[in-house]
Amino acid sequence: MNLKINAALITIACSASPGVAFAQTGAGYPVDITEPPEIYSPYVERTVADANFAEGVYWGDTHLHTSYSTDAGMMGNKLGPAEAFRFARGEEVLTSHGQRARLIRPLDFLVVADHAENLGLAPYIAESNPDLLSSEWGKIVHDMVKAGDSRGAFQKWLKDAVTAGTDPINSQKMTRSVWDREIAFAEEYNEPGKFTALIGFEWTSIATQEAPGNLHRVVLFRDGKDKVSQILPFSTFDSYDPEDLWDYMAGYEDKTGGSVLAIAHNGNVSNGLMFPVDRLNGRPLNKKYVEMRARFEPLYEVTQIKGDGEAHPFLSPNDEFADYGTWDKSDIAGFRPKEDWMLKYEYARSALQIGMQLEDKFGVNPYKFGMIGSTDAHTSLATTREENFFGKASHLEPEAERWKHTIIASLAGDPNLSSYSYESIGAGLAAVWARENTREGLFNAMQKKETYATTGTRILVRFFGGWDYDQDEVFRPDVVSIGYRKGVPMGGDLTARPADKKAPSFMVGAMKDAWSGNLDRIQIIKGWIDGDGERQERIYDVAVSDGRTIDADGRCTTPIGDTVDVEDASYLNTIGSAELRAVWTDPDFNPEHRAFYYARVLEIPTPTWQAYDSKRFGVEMPDTVQMKGQERAYTSPIWYTP
Repeated sequence: MNLKINAALITIACSASPGVAFAQTGAGYPVDITEPPEIYSPYVERTVADANFAEGVYWGDTHLHTSYSTDAGMMGNKLGPAEAFRFARGEEVLTSHGQRARLIRPLDFLVVADHAENLGLAPYIAESNPDLLSSEWGKIVHDMVKAGDSRGAFQKWLKDAVTAGTDPINSQKMTRSVWDREIAFAEEYNEPGKFTALIGFEWTSIATQEAPGNLHRVVLFRDGKDKVSQILPFSTFDSYDPEDLWDYMAGYEDKTGGSVLAIAHNGNVSNGLMFPVDRLNGRPLNKKYVEMRARFEPLYEVTQIKGDGEAHPFLSPNDEFADYGTWDKSDIAGFRPKEDWMLKYEYARSALQIGMQLEDKFGVNPYKFGMIGSTDAHTSLATTREENFFGKASHLEPEAERWKHTIIASLAGDPNLSSYSYESIGAGLAAVWARENTREGLFNAMQKKETYATTGTRILVRFFGGWDYDQDEVFRPDVVSIGYRKGVPMGGDLTARPADKKAPSFMVGAMKDAWSGNLDRIQIIKGWIDGDGERQERIYDVAVSDGRTIDADGRCTTPIGDTVDVEDASYLNTIGSAELRAVWTDPDFNPEHRAFYYARVLEIPTPTWQAYDSKRFGVEMPDTVQMKGQERAYTSPIWYTP
């Protein structure tokens, strides 16, 4: 017997004889054995559904500003993209005011989304960059900042650039140089499989000066330097109309063969412009508008520091949890007061319904979005936990008086239309179910809308929809495999209704953040368009903690209770559950009506950042300040189409 067997021959022999494998005897000699007729390991041969399901949830922030954003850098933020990435990766950094800061757990991914408008103006001023000084206007603001008048320089920028809608510097050379820096930072800190640095920017339209409203989008790329460096960011100086932004994105894909998407900023300060039924130019929506928006905007930022955008109590009077982080005074500039008619065009729940109405007309749903949260912090610090909240901007870092400072001063000069620090919430986070923590893996999952939002804590949520989930399947260890095999995950469309099935069923499970409050309940929010074409909604409690009951109408009217000690800024996890699961079948299903379903998961009450500040600094907050709240998660919807 020839004991010197070439490794290549072994490979050939194995591939040529699938029923034969090589083993070693006790002496180390290879012998032939017959492979059993059935494979023992269940992971050798997996179904298509199993092979494609997302095995991990990845946490990140898709909307963080650094000193490269003019409204951050000229207002005191000294930290650039490098510090932002280092902090997100779990490193300790010094804040702009010299405080030590660190996350309790690193993020998995980050998008530095600096404003495209005069990108990098503040660091260019700091380094007296020749490209900036070659501009007459640039030299003026440079000299103002160097003379100690940063606020005056910022106000001049607002007046000459933002309000005027024109680029006072208009230097493509400067834009190219700064954009290349942003790309280089992302490339440096991107570590596939460990930490993903997605390349992006924010397009910062405030619509028209006659009707200012937040139409901001974060634009993020699937690609790296080789493709993204072929273009420059698109700014509101190029156009304030989102239709032109989508044309820019289409042009990028055509030019580079790459992929790009946009995430609409939470719409609560858009004054009815974020989810319109007319175009910004005043003309009716057309097929191109709905198709382009559906193509390029698969996600919506439903919660962030400047308020929560899931639902509004005026629109959902029967939803006792709708009034959370509500910002409803005015537009983003504090120029025009909010009017009730605007609200349905600003909030996620009503926008999802309007999208289905438009689908009836155009055959395409422009507002068929998944949900994520992010911070929109201008500090370079992605902090969302209430006890570790570093504010919206650098001048709102932790100190005794920060709660009363202004975030947005009314351009109309009306203090009632200004927004204040104490009204901000510590939110939010983007959760992405993906196969891998890479640019490609995360981007692909975002396009599929297999995402959800939280208001800052890391609640784990799975949500599936199908036609024949059994009640006990949600408790099986292979529940995720069952979820994919028999249905679709969050962000998906229900398959055609089988003839023998009367209504869809949904399988949902949630687990508490180990460093946060227990769970109060899981709800499924249903929205539909009735036979008259009108918007309808209903809330169902599907799993509740502490032995409470769900009534015949699908609601649990017994509150979870409250263990918060506001004075001590503490709470106890003696109420609520660590985990909740349920299979729920829609008892009111009508196969003729378009519908969507998403899960909302609520924690027990916990202290807010204002309560932590009150204790730390010995500050007595006014009664109007929210001292406790219920952190939550919102999944992307699952849609049913007749």
